Amino acid sequence: MATMKVKGRQIAVICKDQEDYICITDIARYKNSDRTDDLIRNWLRNRNTIEFLGIWELLNNPGFKPVEFDGFKKQAGLNSFTVTPRQWIEKTNAIGLISKPGRYGGTYAHKDIAFEFASWISVEFKLYLIKEFQRLKEVEHKQLGWDIKRNLAKINYRIHTDAIRANLIPKELTRQQVNRVYATEADVLNMALFGRTAKQWRDSNDDKKGNIRDYADVSQLVCLSNLENLNALFINEGMPQTERLTKLNKIAIQQMRLLTENVHIKKLESGRK
Repeated sequence: MATMKVKGRQIAVICKDQEDYICITDIARYKNSDRTDDLIRNWLRNRNTIEFLGIWELLNNPGFKPVEFDGFKKQAGLNSFTVTPRQWIEKTNAIGLISKPGRYGGTYAHKDIAFEFASWISVEFKLYLIKEFQRLKEVEHKQLGWDIKRNLAKINYRIHTDAIRANLIPKELTRQQVNRVYATEADVLNMALFGRTAKQWRDSNDDKKGNIRDYADVSQLVCLSNLENLNALFINEGMPQTERLTKLNKIAIQQMRLLTENVHIKKLESGRK
C-alpha cells in the first residue's frame, strides 16, 4: 500500500489486478473527518453518481449486473433512496469500488471513480490529488527501472552459478567446499569490476549492511550483468581463472567507459537518487 499527501491529508493507494484504487474515505476526511461514511453514502445517493458508476462498470466489468443497476438508477435521487458501498458492490457485482474492513479499511475506488468523488468533495482538492497521483506514478516508474536492473543482475548470477556447478565443482565435495568455490568465482567478478573482493569491501565498510553489489550504481549493475554472462561462457570454454580475471577486467574497463556516458543510464541513475 502506497500513500500520498494531498493538502495535508494522507491518502492511501492500493493495487488490485494491476489497477490503482484510491481511498475515498481518506478523501472524505478533507471535507469532514467525523462523517466520512455519511459523505460517501450521500454521494452514492446522487443520480449522476449512480449513472457514472454504472457506465464505468459496463465499460470495464464483464461481470457487472445491468438489471440490478437499472433498479438503483430508478431509485436514485428519491428522498427514500439510500445505498452503501458494500450494497452497491454485492448487488451489482461491481469492481470499481472496494470496501475494506479492519484497521487500514475504508472505501477504495478505482482512480477514475476516485477523481470523480474528489471533484464532488472539492474541485481544488481533485486537482491537487491528480497532481500528486501523477508524481507517485513517476516515482514508481523510476523505481521499476532500478528494480529491473537489479533483478537482471540476480538472474544472470543464476546463469553464472550454474556454469560453476557444471564445470568447476568436482563430485562429492562438502557444502562448505562448494560454497567456497562460488565465493571465489564471485570475487573474480568483484575484482574485475570493483577492484576488491567481497571480504575486502566488508572489512573497510563494517558500518554498512549488505554487500558490495548492494551499493553498486546502475552502470555497475549493467556491467556486472554482462560480466556474469561472459564469465559463464569462459568457464564453459575451460578458460583458467587467472586468464578469465584479466580478460573480464579489460572488458569491465571498456564497458564502464561507455556506460557512464550513456544518456539513458544517467536518467536511471538520477531517478534512483
